[in-house]
Amino acid sequence: MTYIETADWLKERLPELPRIGIILGTGLSDMADEFEILKSIPYREIPGFVQSTAPSHKGNLILARISGKAVLLMQGRFHFYEGHAMDKVVFPTRVMAALGVSTLIVTNAAGSLRKKLAPGSIVRITDHINFMGINPLVGDNIEDLGERFPSMNELYDPEYGRVCDEIACKTEIETFTGVYLAVSGPSLETRAECAAFASWGADLAGMSTAPEVIVARHAGIRVLAYSIVTNYSNLFHALAHSQEEIRQHAGVASKQLKQILVEFIARLS
Repeated sequence: MTYIETADWLKERLPELPRIGIILGTGLSDMADEFEILKSIPYREIPGFVQSTAPSHKGNLILARISGKAVLLMQGRFHFYEGHAMDKVVFPTRVMAALGVSTLIVTNAAGSLRKKLAPGSIVRITDHINFMGINPLVGDNIEDLGERFPSMNELYDPEYGRVCDEIACKTEIETFTGVYLAVSGPSLETRAECAAFASWGADLAGMSTAPEVIVARHAGIRVLAYSIVTNYSNLFHALAHSQEEIRQHAGVASKQLKQILVEFIARLS
């Protein structure tokens, strides 16, 4: 099943075609339930989609009405660490491109490499370091989507960033900016690795996002991305992280992030 065939399958079932897509990361799936749902399709029913096994990833593709616009939301994503081939990890992003999505909002839960970015912080991603050991564009280039050597300059849209920073300021929601570093996982980073990543200029570490963003930019989709800090890295403590801790911090911050995104979507032309 190709991404085009899957897009055609969805076109027959979606009441409207979206121009905006959102990928909801760990602990953020519940955000989709707060909007008017036009259509919900479990991943298991969608040709070409695999199953997400990550904690708190509900595994539904939802068409919702947000700020008067049809928006396609992924309740959970696919990760390289789950054993999925990279082309499966980014398959939904390519499907969105084939559906005509021109704006992609990516969210994730991340560990902090900076003391100022405490758990619960909302961080707008301004750049990333792909340290996953693989690039999703390796292989035959899909000419219908983009050129062989796409630029990754300003891959996180600066204009979108300015708009969201203005919204955050207006609504008195504290946000930060930072560089996200993607690792393959599933083991968490060692203290030495965290120290190295911080010295490279990374502010956050996680196990997603970079592949989807690379593929989105290859296809000419504009990208806005946020991390919610769910834990400090072991640069600052020696405690084990729990999934409950991650979900708790993500749940609290997601309400504020939702405010920003709802207003941002309202302003999109």
